[in-house]
Amino acid sequence: MAFWRNVSPVGAAKDFAHVWRGNPYRWRVLAISIAGTAGLMAIMIPKSERIMPRQPEVTFITTFAAGRSDAEIEATNIANQKKQDAIRVKLAEQEEYRKNLYRQLGRMTGVDVDKMEREIKQEQAEEAAAAKIEAQKAQQQAIKAEQEAAAKAKADNPAENPGTGAQPVAAQ
Repeated sequence: MAFWRNVSPVGAAKDFAHVWRGNPYRWRVLAISIAGTAGLMAIMIPKSERIMPRQPEVTFITTFAAGRSDAEIEATNIANQKKQDAIRVKLAEQEEYRKNLYRQLGRMTGVDVDKMEREIKQEQAEEAAAAKIEAQKAQQQAIKAEQEAAAKAKADNPAENPGTGAQPVAAQ
């Protein structure tokens, strides 16, 4: 730590000024140093050139026959919907199986599972009611904004409101 006690920025600046003034070639050395640094930076820093990106190659997936009839399209849609329904049923069964496993685990560990399920159902019902109220509010606000816009448009168009843009006639 004794080294840092001998270090002084003021002393360093004085030493640099003394060496700078004592060197007759100081400006030449400074110019060469700047030129060397700039040259190294020009070589080391890469040039960035921007080019237009290539157009992407588009490959169309042709899994369906080009000349399918509406009946064929409808039949494939119905078949796909049946597959999706079967997948949903299977997922629901798996979810119910997992819930039963957790219920059994909870009962084995002494947790009141029935009470927890009632609380969850109550919370879900409250959330659904709150969401329904929010949706109704949003719908009412949309209707109100639409009515205000229509009233403003009607007020701005004097052709629809006879007499609103007419000038009073002076009595003779």
